[in-house]
Amino acid sequence: MEIAVFINNVKGTTMAAKITGTFTISNNTFKFSAIAFGRIGGHNIGAKISKTTEKALQKLGYDVNEVIDILQRNLVSGNITLPEGLSRESFADS
Repeated sequence: MEIAVFINNVKGTTMAAKITGTFTISNNTFKFSAIAFGRIGGHNIGAKISKTTEKALQKLGYDVNEVIDILQRNLVSGNITLPEGLSRESFADS
């Protein structure tokens, strides 16, 4: 399963940050929020999606837990697209 992750906003520090964005799967785009502890590309990220998004994913035949796992792996590994003006160095290890 391939998921593209797009970051809209990051608030916080290099130690803990709140992230908002979207992810695309099979030409469907959904919102998510996440808390990153120990920097993106670092220790841990907990992503959350709404109940509405969960239901939409289930309707499309996806396992919600698997989608969240892949979303979190992409965030931790830095497999993301950032908006113009936001540098990875402002919130992540280089």
